[in-house]
Amino acid sequence: MLSNEDNTRDAKSPPLEGWSKTGVEKSTSREIVTHICAVPIYRNFTYNLPANSSLRNRARALRKAGNLPEIIFWKQVHKGKFHRIDFDRQRVIGSFIVDFYVKTLSLVVEIDGSSHNNKEICDQKREEYLKNLGLHVYRIPSSRVRNELKNVMQELERFIVEHFGKK
Repeated sequence: MLSNEDNTRDAKSPPLEGWSKTGVEKSTSREIVTHICAVPIYRNFTYNLPANSSLRNRARALRKAGNLPEIIFWKQVHKGKFHRIDFDRQRVIGSFIVDFYVKTLSLVVEIDGSSHNNKEICDQKREEYLKNLGLHVYRIPSSRVRNELKNVMQELERFIVEHFGKK
């Protein structure tokens, strides 16, 4: 990680693309982004996230291809349909491509399908990396998106209220 004293990084640090000299910064604004069930949801923006620019084309290809659970979820959240919250698809963060990202909340939404089978250790390291950047990670099994979409969306509402509605 970048050191404030000497701006060096250790061997386990993410790539420097997208890093500011001082590293990742959090917004201290108390701006209200939206309301969910009459609860104000406050901005939680993270500045200067690292991004491996060599993954941009891969992210674009994933957006075009899509998989069924991601498409189903996307139809619920795109164009501000979900409480006027702006979701990005297949966003590059560090050396990872996350399924969905909400900039104003620093929220990553991951839909775990069969590609995550037998990759628990990799997923855990990825989630730890994202959390160390100050991001919140919300994971959803793809089977639940296909079979329990209404419940999934209600649970996401509760997660957002719990993590971004308290100030």
